[in-house]
Amino acid sequence: MITEKDLQEAIAECQGERNPNANTCIKLAAFYTIKNELFGKTDKFEEVVPSYSYSGQPENVIDYDSGSEFSNLINGRPQKAVLDVMDELMETLQAINPRLYAGVLRRLQ
Repeated sequence: MITEKDLQEAIAECQGERNPNANTCIKLAAFYTIKNELFGKTDKFEEVVPSYSYSGQPENVIDYDSGSEFSNLINGRPQKAVLDVMDELMETLQAINPRLYAGVLRRLQ
């Protein structure tokens, strides 16, 4: 039976290669997969390999930081989700305060 120590040594050997190639990457992935299945997930692996999205195209995220509470909340969020909330807010503003709504639209033009 393969031990966790054996897998750690194999992983270290692959990571220590000077000129890694596709086979090295395949072996490393296999070693991590076996280790995770037999001995549970490792935090280090999750830090090294970011989570992967299977969606067709990357999601547009907001990259905006003015230091305000609002910008802190939206920074890094999906653009569509933020715009959906803003659209709802603008509809409410149009009903409650048409002058302010018109002023916001003027500033956006």
